[in-house]
Amino acid sequence: MTTQDQPAEGPWSWDGLPGIPASAGALIFDSAGRLLILKPTYKAGWTIPGGVMENDGESPWQACQREVWEETGLRVTQGRLAAVDTRPARSNRALGLRFLFDCGRYDDQVLAGITVQTLEVSEYRLVPLAAALERLRPPVRRRVAAAVASTQCVYLEDGRPIEGVTA
Repeated sequence: MTTQDQPAEGPWSWDGLPGIPASAGALIFDSAGRLLILKPTYKAGWTIPGGVMENDGESPWQACQREVWEETGLRVTQGRLAAVDTRPARSNRALGLRFLFDCGRYDDQVLAGITVQTLEVSEYRLVPLAAALERLRPPVRRRVAAAVASTQCVYLEDGRPIEGVTA
């Protein structure tokens, strides 16, 4: 299919194949095991650091690193792929892929240097995991809960494990 043969609507990538929106997020903990959560300015509820991958060849890990830096001022240099989640398509949005990285525990001194990007984040908190799960938006809550419950990468669909699929 050439570019001129593409339909006017639909998520298409540069090579004419269907494009699938993807994002990457980070689990960042303090020395006490509390999870870093953010309150976005552009949607309701709380979430974790992360966001959409750029359409310039950016990998999921690179997107995770960039988004954490942009939203919090923290540099993440290591991580473990903890979950791959498929966000279901809806009438107003395409199916999406969500990559979740466990970036480990950070020293309290490092976390004291968090500087949120005020255009996207109104506040941040470090909270115990149970309290974080209560605050997180449902899809993120399911993804985070499944990821922290396993020592291996988990495959999810809408934040839920799929029977028969193992790491």
